Amino acid sequence: MADDRNHVLDFFTPRAAGWDSRFPDDGPAYAAAARLLGLRPGGVVLDAGCGTGRALPALRAVVGPHGTVLGADLTPAMLEAAVRAGRAESGTLIRADVARLPLRDGALDAVFGAGLISHLARPEADTAELARVVRPGGMLALFHPIGRAALAARHGRAVTDDDLRAEPRLRALLAGSGWRLDSYTDEDDRFLALAVRQA
Repeated sequence: MADDRNHVLDFFTPRAAGWDSRFPDDGPAYAAAARLLGLRPGGVVLDAGCGTGRALPALRAVVGPHGTVLGADLTPAMLEAAVRAGRAESGTLIRADVARLPLRDGALDAVFGAGLISHLARPEADTAELARVVRPGGMLALFHPIGRAALAARHGRAVTDDDLRAEPRLRALLAGSGWRLDSYTDEDDRFLALAVRQA
């Protein structure tokens, strides 16, 4: 487990300062994805692996001033970048591993995870932990501002069925960890999988 945490820290710490420049125009995509979570004013939502907090303003807009927005990330440099960008005004930032969240069972209405799934050390256990903190009927959004093919091309590799974000693999993963995949979109300009927390 310590090795997994160190891998995440080693990957994200040196990238934190320039992270936002990788997808400079993705604000509208975040806002559209946040609206699809079905949250209401006053809702409680977690941005899991929030990085620089790019989703926090969109989530705040959905739950309103009386809702609760949390942003959890393992990497201090990412949380510091979120503060510098002014996004701490939209939510409460906490340093936490999504594999062991400091939240009670069923505390949340929804979890938002941008670019999260490919960085989970133990995908089934980690998505089960996300299910633990969401009430039955609550939602999980797994999002990326570009689709699988565009992301693979950016990294110089081909799209494969082994990718955890491939629909059959993702559906099985989520089903085994307390979720039901409700909708799946994989287009050039957006990846969005929405899942419902099972009772």
